[in-house]
Amino acid sequence: MEQSIGTMLPLYSVLPFVGMLLSIALGPVLFPKLWHHHFGKVSAGWAALLAIPLIIAYGKLGVDELLHLLIIDYIPFIILIGSLFTVGGGILVRTTLKGTTWVNAGFLTVGAIIASWMGTTGAAMLLIRPFLRVNKDRKYRAFMVVFFIFMVANVGGALTPLGDPPLFLGFLHGVPFFWTLRLIVPMAVVLLGLLLTYIAFDKYYLAKEQKEGSLGLVSSNGERIESQSISASTAKGKKLEILGSQNFVLLAVIIGVILFSGYVKMSEVSLLGVHVGWQDIIRNLALVVIIVISMKITPKAVREENEYSWGPILEIVYLFFGIFVTMAPVLAILKAGESGALSFITAAVEEPAQYFWITGALSSFLDNAPTYLTFFSTALGQFYPGMSEAPAVAQFLIDQPIYLMAISAGSVFFGAVTYIGNAPNFMVRSIAEESGVKMPSFFGYMAYSICILLPLFALVTWLFFI
Repeated sequence: MEQSIGTMLPLYSVLPFVGMLLSIALGPVLFPKLWHHHFGKVSAGWAALLAIPLIIAYGKLGVDELLHLLIIDYIPFIILIGSLFTVGGGILVRTTLKGTTWVNAGFLTVGAIIASWMGTTGAAMLLIRPFLRVNKDRKYRAFMVVFFIFMVANVGGALTPLGDPPLFLGFLHGVPFFWTLRLIVPMAVVLLGLLLTYIAFDKYYLAKEQKEGSLGLVSSNGERIESQSISASTAKGKKLEILGSQNFVLLAVIIGVILFSGYVKMSEVSLLGVHVGWQDIIRNLALVVIIVISMKITPKAVREENEYSWGPILEIVYLFFGIFVTMAPVLAILKAGESGALSFITAAVEEPAQYFWITGALSSFLDNAPTYLTFFSTALGQFYPGMSEAPAVAQFLIDQPIYLMAISAGSVFFGAVTYIGNAPNFMVRSIAEESGVKMPSFFGYMAYSICILLPLFALVTWLFFI
């Protein structure tokens, strides 16, 4: 991607991105049937509204910008998400546990713990279906999925480069693999706050279901088992069975392939004028092969019982195409720093707390990986102007670790603020809706995140970044 284009783009070039966001937010609410059948066309329309004028105005520079974004960012993103979705969807977790407050809290805790080691997408795809199944008899489930997105699909991925893409970018730019373990205390504060809040929510809704008489199971003879007996039935049944366990091997291979592409540097090849390292091509091809293998070796009955469908990943493919294309000017302008139309943002960032909130706020709506890299570069320029990247990063980690902690935490934590903040958010929402959960709208979800997450982020700011 030619960075120089960011110095030439006007501020109004971000309008298609704003339109794309508003379509995602308002389309399902104002025109639900129309949106359900035509959201792919809407996404393509906004992408065209950006791409055609960009190419007309900037010629080859505009074409190169879009090709770089598609080849370097969008296609690998879809392949990685698709591989984790497919492999995770081939693992069936059967359990006789029922959705009590403590069972659900256990699911959220385990999911958050493993997210840093198998990726937020991998952990979310592994656990969201069994999480929904153990709660199939609960009436109020939307809040459960919201907390699942908060904890498993986002905050839990803060400890390693495997957890979330921005941390992997940091790893590629010289941050040691285990350096991000420094985020364990801020992460624990947020997760503990979320867990306690979830328990309060769950107890409230459980009591409400019991009062309404809407909680209960149907016995084999058709008689209703009242809600008061749920704890007894839960205590008796704790059987756990995992089918499709061969996909855990494929999951390990995915992690290995990702690490390979980060550690190994090979020669580059030009694809439509975009320079791509052979290690990245090998990674992408290997992930596609893993998708095929997973589909072949996983019994069809396992995927059927897991209610696996391509719907959620196709929604990601269509909507994130529009998001990636239309956000290209925003990222290019931000990367231009003081020479871009958004210089007032980058120029205002000086203190760790500012890095945490601005990196986070933009990561809520933009792709958090390039946003992380933008402010990572901004911080390096602030402290070590003119120094080459490798020695600057090494010195940065010694002299100013709190700044990188703020940038890393902001890019990961704030991904939970909107449905588009992190890819698994969308997939979890789609899977939940396929299972009959009526999820909040775009703004309805943000009402949860603003009221619950932002106070916790303010606490983290006060404890660690001031």
